Amino acid sequence: MNYDDVEVGYELAGATFPVHRIDLVKYAGASGDFNPIHWNEAFARSVGLPDVIAHGMFTMATAARVVTDWIGDPGAVVEYGVRFTKPVIVALDSGGEIAVSAVVGAKLDDRRVRVDITATSGGEKVLGMARAVVQLT
Repeated sequence: MNYDDVEVGYELAGATFPVHRIDLVKYAGASGDFNPIHWNEAFARSVGLPDVIAHGMFTMATAARVVTDWIGDPGAVVEYGVRFTKPVIVALDSGGEIAVSAVVGAKLDDRRVRVDITATSGGEKVLGMARAVVQLT
């Protein structure tokens, strides 16, 4: 993507990503985070959660896919940060989903842009202040 071809307000192609418990089990194996709130419904409910929830970092990584799909090179993402605002609930039968949209929020120095990301699940915002800085050509 060429810096000169991108303007503030440019909308990246959004996407909705399904999330199933098997995804959480696979992520737990990759990350080493085997907290039972991510796979055991009875445990999750016993600590006050409505059901099993996705790992925060899984949610963060899923949201970043819209940016990496747009730019084509994950290495072009030079900064990425979020605030976790709500969990992604992953029911046993229906699973869950993360809907992601993104827009170029600012053109920066050195041919970089700030991409502002919105991620929701069940109609609620699950990430706040989600922003990536991307190096363009």
